[in-house]
Amino acid sequence: MPLDHIGINVPDMASARECYDCLMPLVGFRTWFAGDGWVAYGPASGEGTQLFLYTASEANAHYSRVEPGLQHLCFRVDSRAEVNAAHSWSRGRPGDVIHEPRTFPKYHPDHYATFWLDPHGFKLEVVSFERLA
Repeated sequence: MPLDHIGINVPDMASARECYDCLMPLVGFRTWFAGDGWVAYGPASGEGTQLFLYTASEANAHYSRVEPGLQHLCFRVDSRAEVNAAHSWSRGRPGDVIHEPRTFPKYHPDHYATFWLDPHGFKLEVVSFERLA
């Protein structure tokens, strides 16, 4: 059975929406639903795992990608060009680029990806397994 959805608490919904509302179309997602203090994104096709963002209820909550818990989110796209487009977009945003687009053969011979941090420190990846001729 596939994973239906992932829910993540964010400290500031306005900055999260500013980031994810722009990123989601680059990785084939769209806004499915939104309410007071939350938003749900899902594949534009209507099928697949959804991402829910919620406003954190504790203002002093601490997040670290190196402690137990969420390590990163990865969005799979069809082409290396889409990875490059997501990377170009991420460079103009708050957050640090961790890895420029490149092949990561330790994961898979065709694993072409970029990694960066969103405005709240969540590590994001966009990957393609497009095989070059």
